[in-house]
Amino acid sequence: MRVLHIVTAYPRSAGDPIVPWLVELIAHLRSRGIDSEVFTSAYRGGGNDSYNGVPIVRFRYFPARWERLTHEENAADRTGRSPIYALAALCYVVCGALAIRRLIRRRRYDVVHVHWPVPHAVFGWVARHSRNHPALVTTYYGAELRVAARSRILTALLRLGARISAVNVAISRHTAADLARVTERPVEIIPYSAAVALAPRAEGARLERPFTLLFVGRLVARKGVHVLLRALQRPELAAARLEIVGDGPERESLTMQAAREGLSSRVSFAGRVSDEELRAAYARADAFVLPAVEDARGDTEGLGVVLLEAMSYRVPVVASRSGGIEDVVVDGTTGFLVPAGDAEALAAAIARLGSDPELRSRLGEAGRERLESEFAWDRIAERWVRVYERAVTEARS
Repeated sequence: MRVLHIVTAYPRSAGDPIVPWLVELIAHLRSRGIDSEVFTSAYRGGGNDSYNGVPIVRFRYFPARWERLTHEENAADRTGRSPIYALAALCYVVCGALAIRRLIRRRRYDVVHVHWPVPHAVFGWVARHSRNHPALVTTYYGAELRVAARSRILTALLRLGARISAVNVAISRHTAADLARVTERPVEIIPYSAAVALAPRAEGARLERPFTLLFVGRLVARKGVHVLLRALQRPELAAARLEIVGDGPERESLTMQAAREGLSSRVSFAGRVSDEELRAAYARADAFVLPAVEDARGDTEGLGVVLLEAMSYRVPVVASRSGGIEDVVVDGTTGFLVPAGDAEALAAAIARLGSDPELRSRLGEAGRERLESEFAWDRIAERWVRVYERAVTEARS
């Protein structure tokens, strides 16, 4: 079976951190005989034509100097900051539709798998109505649903994508509930997992040192790092230190907040790090924190894959009851969930872990077990194989 994945961006070289979970999924699908290819946008005039043995078709859509709508950051964020990128977005849709039309005429695919149907439902429609009539499958991640909610045109695009897809898939119950407000079509829930092997816990990682918290992720408002910094001011966390791994537009303001609140000596901003450095950060962490909130646009965590990464290292987690996080964290069993934006509750949950090493160990082990049972890549890939088979059967009937 041949599957074409339509995505906004895909790794440009070895070590590129873009969509690592999708790279992992495709690798597992290929091991099960699914011949996968990727259709995505060019970056600054070009880009690689394969990655880890997977063919990549990249389409041009704008002059190379400004062909940066994708890959570096969320396309919706970039579009909102400049009229040039708003124009680039329009060109992206038109040029992508023409490019997918040419591609589908040249190559036969059994399934076209659309990721992020805003705006890729257009590409899916073009592919579905080609002479080869491949089956269409669409995955919804959540962010595109909240972007579409602000526009009747984009909402109509979502409805179109759901209507023409043989199978619609959401990554979490939260995303499925959002999609149900747009369409009455049935929705299947298939999460993705961490793009790391089940990681061994480093021997001797627990040394005599301060209680260490870890945050990993893009520094944007919806991650809620500003809430975590407020929690660190609480007296019960006076001895704790925080490592922040990742970069983004909020880094400067967060650095200023840490300095203003007297936390600079206890908070480190590592920026982007190598895979080896990230593994070391997980190994020395006593707890992982994802204090996600809903941002000004209503966006929040679709799933929280970094929580799964932490679980792979048996690190207990504390996170917000926000978005798809509740699909990952079982409160009191694999970690703790607190109300989004509540710095006091966040501090209390972290302090509870800090005062009880046995509890940390128990939650960490339970998290690893949940990852292996509910979020193992083998299980996820098998579910996708069945989805593709069902989509092909329906398309031919």
